[in-house]
Amino acid sequence: MTHVLTHVTRRSFLTGAGLVLGLLVAPRMRAFAAVDGAVAGGGSNLAQLNAFVKIAPDDTVTILSKHIEFGQGPFTGLATIVAEELDADWAQMRAVHSPADDKIYANLQFGIQGTGSSSSIANSYLQFRTAGATARAMLVSAAASAWGVPTDEVFVEKGRILHMGSGREAGFGQFAAMAALITPPADVKLKDPEKFVLIGQQLPKLDTVSKTDGTAIFTIDVIPDDLLVALVARPSHFGAKIKRFDDTEARKIEGVVDVKAVPQGVAVYASNTFAALKGRNAVDVEWDLSEAEIRSSDEIAAYYRTIVTQPGLQAAESGDLQRNKSGDDLLKLERELLFPFLAHAPMEPLDAVFVPSSDGILDIYTGAQFPDMDRKTAAKVIGIDPERVRLNTQIAGGSFGRKAQFGSPYMQEAAAVFAATDRTRPVKHMWTREDDIRGGWYRPLYLHRVSGSISKAGRIIDWDHSIVGQSVMGKAGLDETSVEGAAELPYEIPNLKVTAHNTKLAVPPLWWRSVGHSHTGFTVETFVDELLEMVGADPVQGRLALLKEDQRYAAVLARAAEIASWGKPPAAGRERGVALVKSFGTYVAQIAEVSRGPSGGPVVHKVWCAVDCGVAINPNVITAQMEGGIGYGLGAILFNAITLGEGGAVVQSNFNDYRSLRINEMPDIEVAIIKSAAPPKGVGEPSVPPIGPAVANAWRRLTGARVTNLPINGLITS
Repeated sequence: MTHVLTHVTRRSFLTGAGLVLGLLVAPRMRAFAAVDGAVAGGGSNLAQLNAFVKIAPDDTVTILSKHIEFGQGPFTGLATIVAEELDADWAQMRAVHSPADDKIYANLQFGIQGTGSSSSIANSYLQFRTAGATARAMLVSAAASAWGVPTDEVFVEKGRILHMGSGREAGFGQFAAMAALITPPADVKLKDPEKFVLIGQQLPKLDTVSKTDGTAIFTIDVIPDDLLVALVARPSHFGAKIKRFDDTEARKIEGVVDVKAVPQGVAVYASNTFAALKGRNAVDVEWDLSEAEIRSSDEIAAYYRTIVTQPGLQAAESGDLQRNKSGDDLLKLERELLFPFLAHAPMEPLDAVFVPSSDGILDIYTGAQFPDMDRKTAAKVIGIDPERVRLNTQIAGGSFGRKAQFGSPYMQEAAAVFAATDRTRPVKHMWTREDDIRGGWYRPLYLHRVSGSISKAGRIIDWDHSIVGQSVMGKAGLDETSVEGAAELPYEIPNLKVTAHNTKLAVPPLWWRSVGHSHTGFTVETFVDELLEMVGADPVQGRLALLKEDQRYAAVLARAAEIASWGKPPAAGRERGVALVKSFGTYVAQIAEVSRGPSGGPVVHKVWCAVDCGVAINPNVITAQMEGGIGYGLGAILFNAITLGEGGAVVQSNFNDYRSLRINEMPDIEVAIIKSAAPPKGVGEPSVPPIGPAVANAWRRLTGARVTNLPINGLITS
């Protein structure tokens, strides 16, 4: 393939610390690879007006996305924001990944460059509006200067620069180079949202065509000349280490070039993928299990049950639980819920390509969620100056949290594999599907125990909730991600206590799509539903009566009920369940309609979803993310579990026993977006938490069976 290197001169930039447009004393040169082919028409002639906006002679506008595009829509969302303030026409918008730079391209919520926590639009909204407005002002200034007219007589409309007096007009490309030389204005006025033309419209996604016709380039597609493919043999037990290995048989396989020990296992290098796979299978490795996790999932769960009732880390406490434990008017309930380990299982497993060059620069191509962290980590492992490493972020086939790791452990492995060579040939380091499923960094196994009481009038009086599981943040104290969604309930409960217990396992934990809400949302919403059922309260009306003053909760719940025609009986043999979860600042209510399928498990026919994510940048992307999150979450609660078998080895291996929702199992989905003037929040994760409890609540009402262990259907492979 051809690697296109586009050199850019950055004269000004929007700082990561705030919405400040600054000037560099001298032009700063950095090359970055546009391997994803998103830059059209202009090549090295693109004029860079600021850190986020470049314009080509043919009038196309390319935004530099500081957030990785792996299907959740930042290319389209960020381009929409810039285009709105730039007054561009949507047809001229393009998007590529920005260079790796923690300072210039920082996520304003993280302080470093990174994608996660459904924060791409939320942290970029004002920053990218300012970038677009600033670029517009610079174009207007350049045109006014060239035409010899006042700037207040020049305006921009649908990608054209116009002078109202003379009738002159021009495209952006005519004045882009001149505009790039202008000192950016210190302050620009942003549009009145009432005058938005593009924001809020159903605009087509920028990357749909390339992903449909196969021209989109993922890391797996980067194949430089003289490439070595490397795979690593890893232990079957977490925490195990190499005791010894014999590579005699592996080296006999045609195409195998070398075998090396690396900190993570044994790396096999070959001239092609098939040879690397065969070679890895032929390596004889003996593992030291002295520090490995050898307990099964059942044994770990049993251990969790011994500590769930012990005093824990306080996450929330109000009122007096002990004083309200009795009363003739109260109905009491206690439940224990067990959530399994979950793998992320993105369609594209982990991969990275290392390409050394004669000028001493090392190019790395990978789908990086923390690109500058990955760049610096690779440099440290390899032992070279970070300035000699160029990280080229590629579009990726999903992540769901898998690539978002502080400390960049995957890049540590990939860099170690490259460092073990003579560093003269490109190396592609890959994980197989089996590596991904068995490789750890799972959503932890969690045990919840919750007890509570409700009055016959439908008021929840007390709530005592204990959560046991690993801290994904590695904290000794309270990990807020373990209790989010449980420590801040939407419901008015006078006597509340929420505690957490951190556990230590050799199984590496990681956030999984929607993080703590993936298990707290299920627990809270199924428990509330059971309490309401005990007193004969309607699931929707009962929740509405319990809600606190935040009217956005009530609005999404009422809207979901409206589009589902709640109150109208479902078809015979079907039932409906409801759930309400706020995560990452976005409010989502869902109603699921289910029946019993031929296998005996639930069939989900339709889901009604109402979402309030603040300003709706692009309803097309929001709807797609609601649908995708529902499908992802539904697959997890119906089928997914990573289990450690007897002795601690992972049982599952691929999609045959850790299967995704299939296309014929995808329900019909209707999405209603609540109009809002609130600042925009994320949509990549918030549709995942409600689908599980909505289905479980419908299933309980249909069959009388409470769902306290997931997945509902077990490991169904038919």
